[in-house]
Parts: sequence; C-alpha cells; structure tokens
Amino acid sequence: MQEIKTVVTPIDFSDNADKVVRAAAYVAGTFKASLHLVFVVQNFEDYSGFFVPPVNMPNLEEELFQSAQERMDGFVDEHRQMFGEFGVTDVRATVLSGDVAEKILEYAAENGCNLIVMGTHGYKGLERIMFGSVADKVVKNSCCPVMTINPYREECEEKAG
Repeated sequence: MQEIKTVVTPIDFSDNADKVVRAAAYVAGTFKASLHLVFVVQNFEDYSGFFVPPVNMPNLEEELFQSAQERMDGFVDEHRQMFGEFGVTDVRATVLSGDVAEKILEYAAENGCNLIVMGTHGYKGLERIMFGSVADKVVKNSCCPVMTINPYREECEEKAG
C-alpha cells in the first residue's frame, strides 16, 4: 500500500459534513498528509429528461458555482482551528461542476490521492433516489482506497449502549 500523502474528502454541506471532515482531518493529521476538500455542483444537463431548462440557465449555473465557492470558503474558515488541532497544515478546497461521483474520482486521480474519506450518507430522500449513492459509485470505481464514514454511527452506539 502506498504511503498516505493526499486525502480527498468530498463534502456536501449537509449536517453530516462536519463529522466526515473531522474524521478526514484526523486521518490526514495522523499521516501528515494534505487534505483536499471537494464540493461538486451537479450539472443541470443531468436533468434534461425532467424539464426544459430556462433560457438563463448558464447564469443560474454560474451563480450556483459562485455560491458554492463562497460556502466552501466559509466552511474552511469555520474548521480552520479543528484542522490545526489535528496537525493538518495543508488544506485545499475545490469546487467542481459535473457528475458528483465522476468528478470526485477524476479529482482524486489527477491529484495523486492516496485515500478518499467520505460519508456513507449525505442528503436523503428524493435526492438520494435520483442520484443514487455517490459513495457506492466512488467505492466501486476508485483508483485508491476509500474510507467511508457512517455519520449516524454515534446514534447506533448510543442505542446499543
């Protein structure tokens, strides 16, 4: 197995993102690896069978991308102290656009990722049904090991104990 120097962590800004990023920061700090946070803005092209896009769609996509970048910057700032506590000194944040699983896999391959740390659950309900499980696609197609975090694990332990 390769030495872990680069950890990629997809985030979705759901309530579970904090737990997943904490686990990823712990792993990155343990191995003195860089931590790459990635958010993927879903392409509207994926919905072409569901609706006819309005004329101003390119503007909407650009606005969503810009909003996601601002949210990512805020997310990193909010977690900066926690990164330091785990000894993570190299944190990179990237916003991409496209199919979520494909972009995560492409980013990991292009950046020499040695480990992907991601949640097993993000959003639920209709969004999960429409997109399928991103974690499942990443695990099955990744060029490097994938560590999945069940963000509901603490709730399971509390019920069992």
